[in-house]
Amino acid sequence: MANKDWKTFMIPYEQAVEELKVKLRAIRTEYRRRNDYSPIEFITGRVKEISSMLEKANKFEIPHDRLAFELEDIAGIRIMCQFVDDIAMVVDILRKRQDMEILYEKDYITNVKPSGYRSYHIIIKYPVYMAAGSVDIIAEIQIRTLAMNFWAVTEHSLNYKYKQSIPEHIRQKLKFAAESAYQLDQTMLDIKDEIRDAQRLFEVKSALVSTITNDILYLMSLDKIQEASRFQNQLSKLVEYGDVTDLNNLHQLVKKEINRFR
Repeated sequence: MANKDWKTFMIPYEQAVEELKVKLRAIRTEYRRRNDYSPIEFITGRVKEISSMLEKANKFEIPHDRLAFELEDIAGIRIMCQFVDDIAMVVDILRKRQDMEILYEKDYITNVKPSGYRSYHIIIKYPVYMAAGSVDIIAEIQIRTLAMNFWAVTEHSLNYKYKQSIPEHIRQKLKFAAESAYQLDQTMLDIKDEIRDAQRLFEVKSALVSTITNDILYLMSLDKIQEASRFQNQLSKLVEYGDVTDLNNLHQLVKKEINRFR
């Protein structure tokens, strides 16, 4: 296939990755705007390099005219979650979507690979609307925790270095690391409520600091520099040592001062 043909072949995959990243990030944004917990921590995506596609095609004896049908991961999306049970929530969200068709699922969390690899894969058919019409492409969505992802990226790098033949002593250490990552995920799951409470508290505090800062700037715009400076000093102390109640009290004082000078 000529370079021009390869570029044309890749266009719908590139478009699909960009569209899916935007759509899935919108889910995370929606949760956060509702002040709800988002099971999606962050999202990445990539289109497979042509050299990697050809290498895989040769390995599995896939003809070039069958790549679009037999290579599932030309377009790849990775969804990272904080906690193991978030993965099931994300899978459920994807199953309910109308803009993609799930072809099948591969659960490598329940059915761990011998290497120690854990992740949840969903193979989808996704319509891409091109200038000449709609094109269905196959894409792979991987859903995993941050710990699973750290391990998987490390294993991928080592496989690349050793050309898929990682020395046995390193392979054993990798397997031990995979179990350690899994135990970390389980421990984090045990204290999930505490972590989420701390995160919510941080978000509330951050929002209050931002609101108070804007109000202080408004006071300055009213030429009340002395008052604004006094409140700014109080805010600086509360950012380091105060709690939400202290910040709320300061917020009320600043609002009262603004109303006095309006």
